[in-house]
Amino acid sequence: MRPDDNHDRRVGTPQIPQRTLLTQQPSRDHTPATQAAANVARSQLTSIYNGNTHTPTPQTTPMSTNASEQNPYDRTHTNAISVEADQWKQYHSAWQEYYQKYYERYYIGQVHQARQALEKQVATSHEDHTSASQPATDHHEALSRDEAIYDLRSKLKGKIQDNAKKVRESRHFIPITAAICVMLVFLFLQYNRVLFANVQAYISPGNIDPANIIVNPSTDVAVSGDPKLIIPKINVDVPVNYNVTPDYDSQMKAMENGVAYFGIPGANSKPGQVGNTVLSGHSSNDIIDQGDYKFIFARLDQLTNGDTIYVNYQGKRYSYTVTRKEVVKPTEVNRLVYKTDKPILTLITCTPLGTSLNRLLVTAEQVSPDPKTATAAPSSSSGSSAASIPGNSPTFVQRIFGGGTN
Repeated sequence: MRPDDNHDRRVGTPQIPQRTLLTQQPSRDHTPATQAAANVARSQLTSIYNGNTHTPTPQTTPMSTNASEQNPYDRTHTNAISVEADQWKQYHSAWQEYYQKYYERYYIGQVHQARQALEKQVATSHEDHTSASQPATDHHEALSRDEAIYDLRSKLKGKIQDNAKKVRESRHFIPITAAICVMLVFLFLQYNRVLFANVQAYISPGNIDPANIIVNPSTDVAVSGDPKLIIPKINVDVPVNYNVTPDYDSQMKAMENGVAYFGIPGANSKPGQVGNTVLSGHSSNDIIDQGDYKFIFARLDQLTNGDTIYVNYQGKRYSYTVTRKEVVKPTEVNRLVYKTDKPILTLITCTPLGTSLNRLLVTAEQVSPDPKTATAAPSSSSGSSAASIPGNSPTFVQRIFGGGTN
């Protein structure tokens, strides 16, 4: 039964015209190259079937000039045509060049589209500043970018000014500003000695007299009767007060006018006597404290072994050479008391600079006049005792809350 008969029997099915089937196969005109490729495939298949992996040497097979006389599906078992290495290289090179140009054009197109979008965005944002009748030139594009930067800066500046105005108009502005000012004043009062002490460490703390700089420290010369302490290396020329007791209040009062004598039992010698002569001075102090010598020992830690120190006492100059430096706690008063058969000088001050956490002791031995001519040390029982080595005045917080002395 034909398909047309089934369609005729269906009710309501439209008749579809049927195409006439070709009874004859169209003729094919195969070129020699096509035939050669087919022969290569046939030869390879035959080698596989026969278990021979060797590719036979290509041979030339006579081909019929009339394509209609040869069946394209017949197996002729002709030998394969070998392909040279240079031909494969040319083949791959051609494909690589194709893909390279393809992707190059693709990415160039993407960049071009992005650039057009940016130019369109810049042009849209500056419609209010440019005229539509003006021609689009490179110079106009450069001006547009400059204008964009200017507009951005103007907007940022306007936002900052608006926010600052809102803050100033806020009811919280005045209390916050007042609190910040109070905090800054408090910090200054509490830590001003640290600031000024570090500044004074690089400024000469005294006005030294050039006549006090001695070339030969062993020279015995007569000086005025005013007691003084002279340290050329750190430019110190300061009066010394020997008529003072070692208690805290007396020491602080004496250090307002120079360096104070800190004589305690066992360390109460004076220049020219065997034993330890102790002098104390400020390295820093509060800005509201009295006195012109609050930073006289700000550079005392710069002294090293071998440096020279001069002391004028009772019209005579005594020369000392630094032998040791050490840092002790304020309560270690016993570090000043020890047995010695030489005249010793010890300078004490607070450290680190701007604080009173520890005490710096600089020890020096007398070299002129001859130490052997020194008189005997005073009695150890003479003088008053002290619980701690003198330091700085109380800080701002200590003054308010009663934190004690330094």
